[in-house]
Parts: sequence; C-alpha cells; structure tokens
Amino acid sequence: MKTVINPARSTWADLLERPTMNFEAIEGRVKPVMEAVQSRGDAALREFTQQFDGVILTDLQVSDQEVIEATEQVDLSLKQAIAVAKKNIETFHEAQKDDFVKVETMPGVNCYRKSVGIDKVGLYIPGGTAPLFSTVLMLAVPAKIAGCRELVLCTPPNKEGKVHPAILYTAQLVGIDKIFKVGGAQAVAAMTFGTETIPQVYKIFGPGNQYVTAAKQLAMKYGVSIDMPAGPSEVAVYADESAVPVFVAADLLSQAEHGVDSQVVLVASSEAIVGEVKAELDKQLKDLPRAEFAQKALSNSVAIVLAKRTDAIDLLNEYGAEHLILSVNQAWDIANRIVNAGSVFLGNYTPESAGDYASGTNHTLPTNGYAKMYSGVSLDSFVKKITYQEITPEGLKVLGPVVETMAAAEELEAHKNAVTLRLKEVGDV
Repeated sequence: MKTVINPARSTWADLLERPTMNFEAIEGRVKPVMEAVQSRGDAALREFTQQFDGVILTDLQVSDQEVIEATEQVDLSLKQAIAVAKKNIETFHEAQKDDFVKVETMPGVNCYRKSVGIDKVGLYIPGGTAPLFSTVLMLAVPAKIAGCRELVLCTPPNKEGKVHPAILYTAQLVGIDKIFKVGGAQAVAAMTFGTETIPQVYKIFGPGNQYVTAAKQLAMKYGVSIDMPAGPSEVAVYADESAVPVFVAADLLSQAEHGVDSQVVLVASSEAIVGEVKAELDKQLKDLPRAEFAQKALSNSVAIVLAKRTDAIDLLNEYGAEHLILSVNQAWDIANRIVNAGSVFLGNYTPESAGDYASGTNHTLPTNGYAKMYSGVSLDSFVKKITYQEITPEGLKVLGPVVETMAAAEELEAHKNAVTLRLKEVGDV
C-alpha cells in the first residue's frame, strides 16, 4: 500500500484509479455468453457451468430436499444471527414505505402517486470465493416488503454441484422457492432472456465480479433493468488523530479480503497516522485466512495524507466510495459535506462490516465511482411509481383552456381537440 503526501489535485484522478479491467475487453468476453444463453437456453447454461465452475449439472434448480438438508446443516448460532439481521433489515426497509400521495393541484384537478412492486425480479448472489448469504437478506427482504410477486435467485454451485447451506437456509427463510445453481455472466443472461428452466425477470439485482457487472450492463441493452453497476468491493477511511489505528486497519482489511480486485483507500490527516495503521495492517494480515486476497488488494490501494480537512472532503467526494468510514472528530460535520458515497459509517465504533450484515441498511451499493450518480439498493429499488389524475367537470373548465393554449402553440391539434370537445360537453363554450 503506497503512501502519498499532500498530492496535487491534478494527480488525484490517477491516484484513485480503480484496478478494473477495460470494459470493452470484458464485454467482448461476456457478450458471446449472453448470446449463447439467449439462443440455446439450458444447454448453454450447463456447458458454461461445466467450463467456469468445473461441475456437470443435471438439474439447474435446487430441489426441496436440498433445501431441507441445508437447513439441517446450518448451526443454531448462525440461524439466530441471521434472524436478528433479518429483523433489522426489515425494520429499516419497512420505514421506507411511501404513503399514497394525493395532491389537488387546483380545484377539481386531482393528482395521485403510489408505489407498486416490480412483478418479477432476479437476485444474483455471489458464491465463489465467499458465499454471500447476507446478500440474500439484503435483496429478498426489501423485495418482499415492496410486494414483488416473483423472486428468482441465481448463485454458482461448488465443485460438488451444491449451493452453500447458509445461502439455501436464508433463501427459504425469506420465502424464495425458485433457486438455481447458475452463476457468472450466464446467470445474468438466463434472467435476462429466460430459459426452459429459469424465468425471465424485469430487473436484476446483486453484486458480482467484473464479468457479472458487464453482463448486467449488457442486460439493459436487451430491455431488462438493473439495480446499478456493482462490481468489486471498496472502502475509503478518513482518519484523524482521534482514530484508533487497530480499528482502521481492521476496516481496511475487511474490504481487502473480498478479492484481489478490491481496493481500499486511507485518507489521513498526518503521516504518523498512516504509519500506525500500516503497522497494524502487517500484524492483522498474518492471521487472516484470506491473507493472499487481502495482500493483493492492498497492492492496488493507497494511503493519502492531507492535512487540510477541506482537501480531504474534496478528495473523498472525488473518489465516491462504495463504503466511507469517518474515523474523525465531529464525524457528522464531515458526513454532512459528503455528497458522493454509497454508505457512510460514523465514528470509531461503527465498523463497515455492521452494515454488511446486520445494522439494517443495505449492503448492495454502487462501486467504481458510480456513487456519484447511483444510490444503493433500497425499498425504492423494487418498486415503480405510478401516477394518476382525475379531473372533475369544474376542474376541466379551469385547466382546459391552459391545455388548449399550450397544445395549439406546439401545433398538436388533436391534443387541443381532446380538451375542446369535453369543454363543449360541460357547457364551457
């Protein structure tokens, strides 16, 4: 992890560059996979599962018996932890429900809006180097609250053709019964086009590697919506003299261990803080089972010393981190000046991993700088907003002439006529 001291603003973009592959190159590999699944359905899925996951599958769908067996394999302490997380996630997302909106914009002219759940949604759950059963909660819980009718879950199998027991247990706990042993770009393709076994959906959710992200972006070209481009995980930590170096190092490693293409950024108010954190990184790294992943991610990462808070805030907004931890005095003062971040964690006792699992906020967040224009997953992600209008004869008498004038100015005579005929009916002219 290199250290840079008070870098010039002109160098920030290069310093904060993510370790991502060229999108065109990735798209060139993913597009043939998408097209093969579109044209050959389940047969292509089986071939790609054998090629990429090293397993030959007869049945793509997880059976009821497999779910029962998985439930028995998950120990009680984990079940209890999942139950607490589920409750907190439900509580936070239930609070996001919109009331039915009714506004009388002028006498007799009533406008309404209500939220309606997206009918069919696809949930992609990574299961490669780390089986992310927590993502099942993060996606399925708000989908259920939103009223989505059909949930389709895809996740890659292991070498034995099985899905991790915790993923299956969590899926059944939240009421998902369409679970498929398909991962990678081919899973996104299956949910985009539909196959003999896997239903087509209207919107695809979930994080994944760069190939999954590229497939999701391609899915939009075929008319399927996505939550956001959510690729390799990342965190930025802003630390001043009030920070606890042990905690900061642990937070950096908690993201670095996700994978070799993850990135962590430390922004510190002094060189001394960077030195203390780096010493802790070396200590803690030795004890991590996924040290190899974390070490590689750290090589893609940077520590930046910025003495001025205003500079630090500007740099953090330029980076637009997926996760931003503020280990600083007056953390809320800084947080209120952050405009680009997926999720913000305030103070020394708010680890990013709490948001990953059980605080209640959603961990499916924009990466790779997309926090500048995308929000993380929320209840809104699973609903459509439908508007309605209802006009009384009296309301039309007032509003009608306004519409007639505007339609005439745009030379859309039929638009004007639709109002004029009604005005004649209600006796306005």
